[in-house]
Amino acid sequence: MILVGTSGWQYRDWRGRFYPTGLPQRRWLEHYAERFGTVEVNNAFYRLPERDVFAGWRSRTPDDFCVGVKMSRYLTHIKRLREPAEPVARFLDRAGALGDRLGPVLLQLPPNLPANPAALAEVLSRFPAEVRVTVEPRHASWWTAQTRQVLERHNAALCWADRCGRPVTPLWRTADFGYLRLHEGRAKPWPRYGRTALRSWLDRIGTAFPGSASPGGEPVFVFFNNDPGGAAITDASTFAATARRRGVPVSRAP
Repeated sequence: MILVGTSGWQYRDWRGRFYPTGLPQRRWLEHYAERFGTVEVNNAFYRLPERDVFAGWRSRTPDDFCVGVKMSRYLTHIKRLREPAEPVARFLDRAGALGDRLGPVLLQLPPNLPANPAALAEVLSRFPAEVRVTVEPRHASWWTAQTRQVLERHNAALCWADRCGRPVTPLWRTADFGYLRLHEGRAKPWPRYGRTALRSWLDRIGTAFPGSASPGGEPVFVFFNNDPGGAAITDASTFAATARRRGVPVSRAP
């Protein structure tokens, strides 16, 4: 099925648009999780939370909720994929407190990091098989057969990415799940996505992951990262409604 959500939930300009004006911020996660079935946590990229924070998120969300977590920039941007054993172990020790709520781990690589498939393979080997990992390279040198083979060998998904309604990555399928991040649409008000762009992404998902159209089939995670003005909330809801009209199973969305 398709699991649709947003990249984060703590945006002040969502108050009054998505969160009731009188709802305290400490209750925003519960409000979000009642309306969406998944979220991508971005703040772990800047500062990895302690284990009890992840445990708290688990205790505050429903049993069917799924949390994708962005890997700490310490590994991707400071170490630049070198010496991954300790950063990966520390990340898993803390994020593992999510238990069965833990979704895919996102490795977003720096735009100035050229391809190093061997280093990526070493990083991926540090994750246990039961942890889904998705990789978002942002340097054009990564788009090679060798990169694709590394991802396939480790059942790691190439993170599809969109900007301005167009793919900025190859549409490779490299794992038994998919992962899509939508960063910025071209519709008005900015940075909204138009319905044509959203339908196009549903077409691409259906082509690469035909099992996503069946209950219990191939999961595809779709996260809207265009948060200003509540655009991500609106677009995620529209995307989910469009999928439902096509008969595609999709996680809850308002």
